[in-house]
Amino acid sequence: MRRIALEYLNNWKNRSNRKPLILRGARQVGKSYLVRIFAEKEGLDLLELNLETEIGIIECFQSKNPKEIITLLELKKNQKIVPGKTILFLDEIQKATEIFASLRYFYEQLPELHVILAGSLFDFVFEEHNFSMPVGRIEYFYLGPMTFKEFLEGLGKENLSQYLSSYSIQDKLSETLHEELLKLFKIYLVIGGMPEAVQIYRDTNSFLEVDRIKKSILLTYRDDFSKYSSPGKKSILQKIFQTLPASVGKKIKYMNLAPDEKIHDIKKALHLLEMARIYTPVFHSAGSTIPLRAQVNEKIQKCLMLDVGLLNSAYGYSYVDFISLENDALFNIGNICEQFIGQHLLYIGETFDEPELHYWVREKSQSSAELDFLISVGQKIIPIEVKSGKTGKLKSLQSFLKEKEISFGVRFNANLPILQKADFSLPNTKGEFQLLSLPVYMVEDVIRHIKSVLQINK
Repeated sequence: MRRIALEYLNNWKNRSNRKPLILRGARQVGKSYLVRIFAEKEGLDLLELNLETEIGIIECFQSKNPKEIITLLELKKNQKIVPGKTILFLDEIQKATEIFASLRYFYEQLPELHVILAGSLFDFVFEEHNFSMPVGRIEYFYLGPMTFKEFLEGLGKENLSQYLSSYSIQDKLSETLHEELLKLFKIYLVIGGMPEAVQIYRDTNSFLEVDRIKKSILLTYRDDFSKYSSPGKKSILQKIFQTLPASVGKKIKYMNLAPDEKIHDIKKALHLLEMARIYTPVFHSAGSTIPLRAQVNEKIQKCLMLDVGLLNSAYGYSYVDFISLENDALFNIGNICEQFIGQHLLYIGETFDEPELHYWVREKSQSSAELDFLISVGQKIIPIEVKSGKTGKLKSLQSFLKEKEISFGVRFNANLPILQKADFSLPNTKGEFQLLSLPVYMVEDVIRHIKSVLQINK
């Protein structure tokens, strides 16, 4: 069910210079499950240690000699550890930060042993760590919710996933297949990409059971608030957690999140939720140079949540609310499609790069504009809109193209894919631009399609 992640782990397994690997991601995105299915798929023995519940395990890591550590673990767990054939999986690593210092010795003295670590609240200890980090001797893998193609594979529709992976913008896509993919896209909007929700839908075909799972996940996040901060801050975290969904796709206004709280406390609570990867800030970038983060204004940000399925549960939406809608009408409901596109764009880069996403906004009287997302492909900055309707309505995208003197943009909608030339419709603006218009379900392959178009233009 996690093809992309499994491919990465397989490459990591076969490297001669393999480093201990730390899986980073929100609670319940499937980090532990991923390691288990990887071990099973590759025929590797798995020694899984939960550092939150296992008694006496931390003491085994006091030695600087990894072979001594292995001997102690073997005696403790009564399981043989064979470098090259065993995965040593340390879960809930945030509970035993002193172990990090020993990772350098595994890399330097026993690189043939597969060592994987994970922890839902790892980002907390990572940001405020006062322990020795083995810089250059570990690597990271960032895991988000299941993507749409992974969702298809999870439902046993591997052929559709493979079709999307091989589709070229020059190919003709049948209307029948397009409608089938849009129907599955609507199902994904409701279920989302949390592995447990996808699994329960595959097993039961029940949206009611899916909703039960998603609500359980949301309650788990709320229960975690006591771990994020002191009891006095739990209340503000709960307030913001409840109000954030209404801010998805919109510029964050702190007082709208918790009107009775101080701005300083709101910012701190948001930061805690960001570290827990429950929400992601999308910062404004001037969009004039690469990297986009070089021109970020952190005072201007909009909000993305972890997962569109969880977002719809927070909204109270069900499959009934989507299935009867015209396809274009989906783009008018609570920025749901923007959330879907955003959570996919976050993870289209290298898996070892920390996920980040940007947008562009111009706040001027009589000439305001807001572009949904900005990404970079090589040395080119690509503006992205998530919007139904005709090209003439893409005023913000056109404004960005005109201001930056570029002539290519991307639009996601519910129509068949097309690469087209369009005339600028802005006042006092002549000329044309090239628009790559893709159906929303093709977002995972947007980089490949952009590169194909840019190559065509050479």
